[in-house]
Amino acid sequence: MGSWGFVIGALVFLAGWMIGNRGVGFDKYPFILLNLILSCLAAMQGAILLIAAKREDQISSDLANHDYATNLEADEIVKSIHELTKQIHSCIVSESGPGTVAQAAT
Repeated sequence: MGSWGFVIGALVFLAGWMIGNRGVGFDKYPFILLNLILSCLAAMQGAILLIAAKREDQISSDLANHDYATNLEADEIVKSIHELTKQIHSCIVSESGPGTVAQAAT
């Protein structure tokens, strides 16, 4: 119901209905039966749109939960890398002394 094919098909159907019922057809000018059909179609489209929106919200929620879990894992990894670099730094400083590291940095 959300494609160009549907829009063009609906327009062709409406034009055909109106042309076919100009003066002699079973649903004359005020097109009461056509109005009833279009009202039912609108009601069905509303329900379908609500179902699609709810599904899209569920997908977005699932993606947000996945992103949050990924961020937590990345945070843990960054913290462990930081601890390792602190340990490496303290090992280098304790082996060579504080003056040697300052000279190597310059």
